[in-house]
Amino acid sequence: MSMFPTLDISASAMHAQTVRLNTIASNMANVDSVSSNAADTYRSKQPVFKTVLDEESGLPMGGVRVDDVVESKAPLKMEYNPNHPSANEDGYIFRPNVNVVEEMANMLSASRSYETNIEVLNTSKQLLLRTIQLGK
Repeated sequence: MSMFPTLDISASAMHAQTVRLNTIASNMANVDSVSSNAADTYRSKQPVFKTVLDEESGLPMGGVRVDDVVESKAPLKMEYNPNHPSANEDGYIFRPNVNVVEEMANMLSASRSYETNIEVLNTSKQLLLRTIQLGK
């Protein structure tokens, strides 16, 4: 059995987790943004992952890819603040639907998944090097 598919699977997972971490960073960066209407308000984004399938058989062959990045359907936070410069004519401002606690939990999960895949790559590399040394 070849070790190269293992490397491909780990690399695809690391790429997916990088996208996940970037969307989390975007969500966290926009958590305090404010808008005067719901249409212009930032909405939390989440990546959607998809299993990589074998083109011939349609069976999972290992690995993951980012299928899409979708916006959360959770309601926006509407706050009464008539003194705010961005307040609408009724005195309301709109804040993003970003849940900071959820984003931090997602960040820890993505970071640990990334670290785990680095360990898989390192172990695979060590196994390949030991296999090469068997012939000496």
